[in-house]
Amino acid sequence: MTNEIIDALSWRYATKKYDPNAKISPGDLETLLESVRMSVSSMGLQPYRVLVIENPELRLKLKGAAYDQDGITEASHLLVFAVDRNDCEKQISDYLQNISTTRAISLDSLDGFKQSMHKFVGGLGEKRIPWAEKQCYIALANLIYSASLLKIDATPMEGFNGAEFDRILGLAEHGLQTAVIATVGYRHPEDKMQHSRKVRKSKEELFIHL
Repeated sequence: MTNEIIDALSWRYATKKYDPNAKISPGDLETLLESVRMSVSSMGLQPYRVLVIENPELRLKLKGAAYDQDGITEASHLLVFAVDRNDCEKQISDYLQNISTTRAISLDSLDGFKQSMHKFVGGLGEKRIPWAEKQCYIALANLIYSASLLKIDATPMEGFNGAEFDRILGLAEHGLQTAVIATVGYRHPEDKMQHSRKVRKSKEELFIHL
């Protein structure tokens, strides 16, 4: 029996050359974004925003801040995961209001959860931003896996100048900071990497059963 999950993950690779003429359909893009929205997040807080960038001129500027990687401009879309650096008090308050509205329960009934969140998130101090970045990477993993199921290529990237991305996108004025980026689209027929065998540790090397 074919294992759809493993087949999808075996099919994907870090695409180096995208087909600039192949665009993701609105329906598939919505599915990808919804997979990001539905991602696991610590306490469900989702302390980040995701910029979905199509604008060619803007992406050309960002390409220079990403060491001229062609995928920035050639892929169908560029996604920028940005940490929310704003006051965690407001983030928590907005989240609790969302819970109250979505589940039709009173805010008072969430007091215990509210205290737990304030204690945990507020107690992170300087570790809050690195913690939030980890949440971005979880959402990024959802994007990559969902894209592979749809036979859409996705390339996560850490090779970029974060400060330049923040400047070009005007993120500071919104209290945001670039954490990680990803290109999504379709591989170019000339991308030789698609024919290379995937290299991973063996099960024996990777897993420790206790």
